[in-house]
Amino acid sequence: MYSYIKAKLVILFTVLLVLVGCDNKKEQQPSVKTVTIEHSQGKTEVPDNPKKVVVFNTATLDIMDALNIPVTAVPQSDVHYPTFLSKYDSKEYTNVGTLFEPNYEVLSSIQPDIIIAGGRANDAYNKLNDIAPTISLDIDYNNFLGSITQRTRQLGDIFHKQNEADKLLADFNQKIEQLKQKTSTAGSALVIMVNGGKMSAYSEKSRFGFVFDVLGFKPATTFQEAGRHGNAVTSEFILSVNPEWLFVLDRDNAIGNKEAQSAQQVLNNELIKKTSAWQHNHIVYLDSTSIYISGGIQTYSHLMDQIDVALQTELAH
Repeated sequence: MYSYIKAKLVILFTVLLVLVGCDNKKEQQPSVKTVTIEHSQGKTEVPDNPKKVVVFNTATLDIMDALNIPVTAVPQSDVHYPTFLSKYDSKEYTNVGTLFEPNYEVLSSIQPDIIIAGGRANDAYNKLNDIAPTISLDIDYNNFLGSITQRTRQLGDIFHKQNEADKLLADFNQKIEQLKQKTSTAGSALVIMVNGGKMSAYSEKSRFGFVFDVLGFKPATTFQEAGRHGNAVTSEFILSVNPEWLFVLDRDNAIGNKEAQSAQQVLNNELIKKTSAWQHNHIVYLDSTSIYISGGIQTYSHLMDQIDVALQTELAH
């Protein structure tokens, strides 16, 4: 009897040691540090300085590229990246579908630490968030400068690039201030996008309102609606508002459609030739792929370079 009780006690003691050991292991495991990010779809806790990073939002990818943040996977199917982001077409990065339709099977196999969605992938947010913590760092065009500043700083916080973010924003703001000194007396402007031979115009607080909201060009006209797809206009309308500067985006060129009329062909007509912009050689064909497909800090920095060259040419005359 004594031996039986002794054996039972030994077994119980051994079990207790195992349980205590397991608890100690749990206590010793380091907790994963996280960062809480407020974004266009809510608030999300994401890993601090994540390593496996998937990016669907091209505007965010633009900023991340400027901050030298490593990326694991991006959409590559039917994506026409601008030249400065063309490296993301390479096999170095895993293809996770299109900008609109993620490849969930590939995403699950990657097991990402974080997914950065938003932009064209907004509708996929819930499914993406089931795979990994997902944030949508969209830029608010009603508050462009404040919004792009916030998004850049958030990326700096997540990926330990705070100093780089400060430097990037300082250079960006300096370029804006230098250009605004020239735009204040440059005259009125109109921003149009040509798509399939038709034209749409954009004014303040719109998708392409940067020229007015940030750079300070005077709008040649205003629109009640600032819809994402702009306001349909004709050559007659453009002549009637008669802008001194005409900034042009070519959507077909941006998406790689070689069959449609180019923006230059569409604008080459007798009505546009009567405008002040045409007669003073103030029609600027912007880097459409960069602005339409991307839209981060590098994009708008390039846009400012283009406009600065045009203004310098005017001043030289």
